[in-house]
Amino acid sequence: MTGDRRPGALVLADGEVFEGDVVGARQSGALTAGEVVFNTVMTGYQEVLTDPSYAGQIITFTYPHIGNYGVTGADFESRRPFCRGLVVRDLVTTPSNWRADGRLDHFLVRHGLSCLTGIDTRRLTRHIRSAGAMVGAFGTAPEADLRAAAAAEPGTDGVDLVAAVTCDRPYHWSTTRADGRAPWRVSVVDFGVKTSMLRRLAAFAHVEVVPACFGAKSILARRPHGVLLSNGPGDPAAVQGAGDVISGLLGAVPVFGICLGHQLLAATLGGETFKLPFGHHGGNHPVRHLASGDVEITSQNHNFSVADSGAGSVEVTHRNLNDGTVEGLRSLEVPAFGVQHHPEAGPGPHDSDYVFANFDTWLRELHGSEPDGAGFGGDGDLEPGAPGPAHG
Repeated sequence: MTGDRRPGALVLADGEVFEGDVVGARQSGALTAGEVVFNTVMTGYQEVLTDPSYAGQIITFTYPHIGNYGVTGADFESRRPFCRGLVVRDLVTTPSNWRADGRLDHFLVRHGLSCLTGIDTRRLTRHIRSAGAMVGAFGTAPEADLRAAAAAEPGTDGVDLVAAVTCDRPYHWSTTRADGRAPWRVSVVDFGVKTSMLRRLAAFAHVEVVPACFGAKSILARRPHGVLLSNGPGDPAAVQGAGDVISGLLGAVPVFGICLGHQLLAATLGGETFKLPFGHHGGNHPVRHLASGDVEITSQNHNFSVADSGAGSVEVTHRNLNDGTVEGLRSLEVPAFGVQHHPEAGPGPHDSDYVFANFDTWLRELHGSEPDGAGFGGDGDLEPGAPGPAHG
């Protein structure tokens, strides 16, 4: 592996070609294939690259200069990047920031990622917006090989990507509440959870993260006060076993879903999901909170959305102001709600951070003012506060 620049190109499934230079790791076969999406954040590229929700995807950053402030171990959202690669206009190799402990191009080599740089990312973004998200392949291979790889790439539709990103055994995040109250016990079903989400929950809860395949009976046996269904990658309809797990939790314990967790919750309540034309990826998406009328600027990362039809006894609580899609819902029959956007941000604005405070208040209203002291346990736990298999 090396960080030198080699002439290369990106070829999309519809035949569009973008020529540039390839940097980062030298891939086996001299190419990288995946679903090409674009993200509009101006900062937070390391958090984006290490967000497990990008599994199976090639990330195009619309902001022209990526790598300006380097990388740091403090900004990982998971144990490693799960995306396939990245595309940028200008990859900066001389970062300047007091927090930096390395360069982005060296980070790419270390994690086996390639980057196509030097292309017109505005043209690529406009093409995806017009033609829709599509698969592609980039690298130093001949154009014919790139075309063949793009044609053979399955994309994310119908693929269970959660199995590749979830943890393999339970682990804990401990907390001591600033207000002196005992923390709640919250189980997090890991469909691809971000570290910043766990940090935010740990402000008021003792968190136990469990694998996506953990059964509802096993979760309930650990006596959580609430369950968070985390974010994660890909098509919600393809996540094996999620509906059975969530069905077993609904009505037995309060359930809160974020992003993919929100989609899986909606599907379990009878709703339908569908793929967006080019997804929502960025830190500047306006969402209206319908009860208050307030508009929040939110962080988003999803290619699928919840349809308005299908689910009964469900109230829509938030809507995206760009395209009118569902951004939040709550059940009218059982204690369960979800949001499509990312209230934990990382990166992004914190307008919707109140959702976590609402979850804390909701648990207090449902369970009383003080948690009991029993719960959590079982085989496979790590020491409280230790990084789990998905975070290091």
